[in-house]
Amino acid sequence: MLKRLLLWIVPPLGSAIIRGLYLSCRREFHLPKGEIDPSRPYIFVFWHGALLMQFFPYRRLRGDHKVAVIISEHLDGELIVRISKRFGVEAIRGSSRRGGVKALIGALRMVERGYDVAITPDGPRGPRYSVAPGVIALARKSGAPIIPLGYVPSSYWQLKSWDGFIIPKPFSKIDFYIGEPFRIDGLSDGEAELVVRDHLMKVSKRD
Repeated sequence: MLKRLLLWIVPPLGSAIIRGLYLSCRREFHLPKGEIDPSRPYIFVFWHGALLMQFFPYRRLRGDHKVAVIISEHLDGELIVRISKRFGVEAIRGSSRRGGVKALIGALRMVERGYDVAITPDGPRGPRYSVAPGVIALARKSGAPIIPLGYVPSSYWQLKSWDGFIIPKPFSKIDFYIGEPFRIDGLSDGEAELVVRDHLMKVSKRD
């Protein structure tokens, strides 16, 4: 009963709060300098703790391009699925800890259909700033370039969760950083994970 109540209340309320919070803030978008092919699919990566506002830089860069996000099969994942749908984002269920093979197959099918795929390499349970093998496998098998997303609010709340989840404060300024596309061709698993992490850290932390 409680689960059904949460699934009924949280998605519309959550999406409204996210939109309202975004609109209250000053925004600056730092776009990639290289050309982004509008006709090809990309893999978008961002840290789990920076999940809240990633719909907006993605749409700024890709417009109405079709996109699906890999989301865990837990209750919190179902809530994210329903909120994501309100932003025009489809869901691929599974994670590195549960349903990983199913999620990879689903993501590959989406890329074949021309969808962008979004993934949090350290989700759904961390450790924070780690890179699970799923994004490496997806990039190799699909051939799609990877684009990192990150944002830095001038003022924010940070939850005491494993991912250090960030919530920008109303009327703050948010700098959105969209990195250059990159590939991991020819790299070992360990090297590829370090490259993904390095690119993500560059768009996530600013002095």
